Amino acid sequence: MANIGTSPVLEHHPFDEALKILAFSQINLKDIFAQGASGVGDTQAKVKESLNGKTGVEVIAEAERVKQERKEEEKVQALKEIKELEEKRIKSENARKELSKFQVLRSRFYKEKQKFMGEQPIIEITVKNGTAHPVSRTYFKGILSSAGRSVPWLQESFNYEISGGLEAGEEATWKLAPNMFSAWGNVKAPEDAVLTVEVEQLDGADGNPLFSVKNFSQEDVKRLEKLKQKYGK
Repeated sequence: MANIGTSPVLEHHPFDEALKILAFSQINLKDIFAQGASGVGDTQAKVKESLNGKTGVEVIAEAERVKQERKEEEKVQALKEIKELEEKRIKSENARKELSKFQVLRSRFYKEKQKFMGEQPIIEITVKNGTAHPVSRTYFKGILSSAGRSVPWLQESFNYEISGGLEAGEEATWKLAPNMFSAWGNVKAPEDAVLTVEVEQLDGADGNPLFSVKNFSQEDVKRLEKLKQKYGK
């Protein structure tokens, strides 16, 4: 067993915590998974070696050094992630400006009674391509809500592949029929509910995205906010 030198009487809890920190600092999961029991043995040997000859005070001091080193590494990684998320946010904001040029002039949601199959949900939408690019597919977020209600009846994304595309400056009206077993088919909204539609992404003539806000999600927004609060950037 490792020889830990004598030291003044210490509180049990800080010393135990220090031992745990130093033990975990020596763990290499890759080696343990690869080597099995021998990997665990190697880890135990490393822990004993790191503690050999140290007093209790020195063990606690070493654990504190490891903690600070770990915090610095976490901060470096967090700042890197903040930078990446900020870049995504800026791209999303620039994309939103371009997407606003693809106008939704009119939108309506209702259900048509079918002879044998119940009700078919219908989304009617009129758009105008005010961008400088031909568009082959559009991605939308539809929000079905009623005046005076803070919670919408439905908030759901949908997309539409445009046959022949929509050239710059062109206008079109589409009558889309979502699956009647989808959220659009299941929603129970009053007849006076209003459908508002936001453009989330446009694909170009080659099928690749022209502009998109989908790459910076609400989870990204929350993550960026938490990281900036914690690391003060």
